[in-house]
Amino acid sequence: MSTRNTIRIFRIVCLAVLSSLSVPASAIWAQTSPVADDSKKVADQSHNIAAQDAEDADEEDWSILLVPKGTLQPSGPLQVELDDDNPAFTREYLSVQWRPGDPIHLFVIKPKGLKKPPVILHLFSYPSETDRFFDDDVCKFLTKDGFAAVGFVSALTGHRYHDRPMREWFISELQEALGTSVHDVQIILNYLSTRDDLDMDRVGMFGDGSGATIAILTSAVDPRLKALDLIDPWGDWPNWLAKSTLVPENERADYLKPEFLKKVAPLDPVQWLPNLKAKNVRLQEVMDVKVTPSSARERIDAAAPPTIHLVRYDDRKSFLKEAVADGKALDWLKQQVKSGDAQKYSVNSESTNPGNLGGTKSDR
Repeated sequence: MSTRNTIRIFRIVCLAVLSSLSVPASAIWAQTSPVADDSKKVADQSHNIAAQDAEDADEEDWSILLVPKGTLQPSGPLQVELDDDNPAFTREYLSVQWRPGDPIHLFVIKPKGLKKPPVILHLFSYPSETDRFFDDDVCKFLTKDGFAAVGFVSALTGHRYHDRPMREWFISELQEALGTSVHDVQIILNYLSTRDDLDMDRVGMFGDGSGATIAILTSAVDPRLKALDLIDPWGDWPNWLAKSTLVPENERADYLKPEFLKKVAPLDPVQWLPNLKAKNVRLQEVMDVKVTPSSARERIDAAAPPTIHLVRYDDRKSFLKEAVADGKALDWLKQQVKSGDAQKYSVNSESTNPGNLGGTKSDR
């Protein structure tokens, strides 16, 4: 792959990483430390989730990760547009909906010649659009090596942000944005499982920024995601909201109020990382991207399970060279989904210097 195409794919596939750099330095994130004895709290919450009666779930509860049985059922038939013109893939553009006024544009892109390819879900950080999935080169890249790609955007971003006052946005409504999107991933997996053209025993998820956070929260309650590839997830909310470059200074104080932090506390990936159902997880960190401040990054790293593949890059240039060049951005994830063996892929080449060698946390 040429250098120009590599950079282009990088910008498309990792758009949130780059776009976050344009946020003024005056906008910074922060988040709070989780409460003591996280494991007990997670176990208690999981028990409550399992015991919840669907009759009581008249309104969507964003603080509960697992979608209660019998709720959020698709309303009406799927609207589908099929593009079968490309010799390498077919692209379905669907409109799906399980909430009033919130249709979701869902892309299912499959390589031609395979009856039931394994699946990778792609969820990029706020702010993002679905335009990338109309790009033939991107679709060819995502489906190479025989994988289906499923793309969508999270709540309160792209086409899903409408009919709201401008003061209400992804961060001001963080509980809703994250909770809704975690539920969406589960309902999308439910829908994909009704099809007979996908291998739903082999499913992975690529998440960037807020998309990585949503992937973590989903994997904490849904074992259908077998592998995760995460880039710079948001989390540790008191630190994140206090120091992130994404938070406008004139709004920051509102997000550090106890009532706001209490609402988002059940959606903190620091709390849920030890309980991931996915067995193969890679956490990639680009050290000069400051949307997630270093203090929050340290809390996230400390909470990650010991088997996680933690890879740090000194800067964006190193990330582009080591993780993306030659079209290899998704190679690790695809191998984990296909083989289920995280040890077969050499991660040492992903590190940018001997002090940041890739590998499991327990290796260091």
